[in-house]
Amino acid sequence: MANKPDVTVGAPDDVGLRKVTVNGKPVGKVRCLGELHRLLRHAGPASEHDIMWLGGDSTVWPDCAWRRRTIGSLMAAGLLVTVYVLFRIGIPDSFNSLTYVGRIAGATFLLLGLLEVIAAAAALDYWRKRRIKHSGVVVLFGVSVAFLVSSLLLLVQNWGQVVYTRYLLLWVALWVWSVCALCMLLRSRAWKGMRNPKRIAIGAMVSGLLAIANLVYSQVYIPYATSPLVQSGVDFGPPSLNSKGTKMYLAVHLSVRNSGQIPVYVLGSIYWIRGKPERAPHNKLIGSDEFVTPPGRVLNPGQEYAQDAVVEITKPDEGKYETVEAQTEVYVIRKDRVTVDPGYERSGSWAGRLRQERKDKDPQGPTDQYFRYQSGISNSDEILNLTRGPQRVTLWRVLRPDRPYLYVDVGPPGERKAFDFNSIIANQKAIKRYGLELVRGSMAKAPFVELLEQAQVAERSTR
Repeated sequence: MANKPDVTVGAPDDVGLRKVTVNGKPVGKVRCLGELHRLLRHAGPASEHDIMWLGGDSTVWPDCAWRRRTIGSLMAAGLLVTVYVLFRIGIPDSFNSLTYVGRIAGATFLLLGLLEVIAAAAALDYWRKRRIKHSGVVVLFGVSVAFLVSSLLLLVQNWGQVVYTRYLLLWVALWVWSVCALCMLLRSRAWKGMRNPKRIAIGAMVSGLLAIANLVYSQVYIPYATSPLVQSGVDFGPPSLNSKGTKMYLAVHLSVRNSGQIPVYVLGSIYWIRGKPERAPHNKLIGSDEFVTPPGRVLNPGQEYAQDAVVEITKPDEGKYETVEAQTEVYVIRKDRVTVDPGYERSGSWAGRLRQERKDKDPQGPTDQYFRYQSGISNSDEILNLTRGPQRVTLWRVLRPDRPYLYVDVGPPGERKAFDFNSIIANQKAIKRYGLELVRGSMAKAPFVELLEQAQVAERSTR
């Protein structure tokens, strides 16, 4: 008896494990009598009366294997789903985010994803043998990350109104799982064994709040506080006459300049040349066309695009007009908030072709003849892509005989709507989200008689 080891079996913990010590030294944890016998074989023979039982005798084994394994599997599965979400966001943003801060955020998501992998492995250990020290703390950290990420995604997706996407149910399920998992871990005091757990928790909360504040300031406040400054204008060039004097050619210089600090896409452009007939209340359209080609080109800060156009006025000596005026309009969208598909500039199609392909009513188009550009777009970061769903931009150049105009729409591909003629840009949500902006250029106006005299003088000087 004296040579037999002194064995102590502790009370069951919250997952049914009983700590075993031999001669005052811990040798492991067991969940049943069979595991105890196997463990004691390494320490020499021992019978039941040689063991000191704490918190219950040899009949007290509260472990429920199926319940424990189910909980551990669900914990690991939820953490692996969080890994998928973090990698799904972090990998694209690390390489393709439109801002430097966005790429740093993407790298942070990747780092958190790697930590979630470790947490998933710790979850399997925590609900089995608990051989890894502080595995419960690692799981608690992983579940806390899952709760914060799912809450952030739900907040972004439902900001202002509920947006239904294929990922919405995933965010909801992940949030519900994380709340249940947090309650279970807090109830089981998963942080047991740590020194100063309150200080660590407070430090983590303060660090998280500072990181969130920095993210909001850099990705929300700064971009939205800085507005693009795009200017467009038109000037009359020297007019000229043909050899017979039956036609006057009026040159106009058209330009658009990015005078701000934000790069933009020029989605479309249009100019009008109108004449004011004598004793007529309305102007008459002389010429109109687009002048920024190809559409969808990028206009960086300080960059300017200019083009010259010529319109023809027949029988100028009849004095059909009192004045001639010219004006431009340009539609731009911020490049720091959206990426326009490169195929946008090659997507131009006439109404007749679209009607043949049955694509002219998506959204519902006008009855006039028109030319349409359309392509998909992506947001500045992957979080917005996942929470907003697929988006596309469409621009129509409607060729009305009296007043050609442009119409722009940004929205989901399956969303059908009619033109709102009272508001050329009716999509206020897109204006706020993507910085969609209509830029009306300054108007150039000149007396027709003065232009005709300049053309006649130029004609006589060339003879």
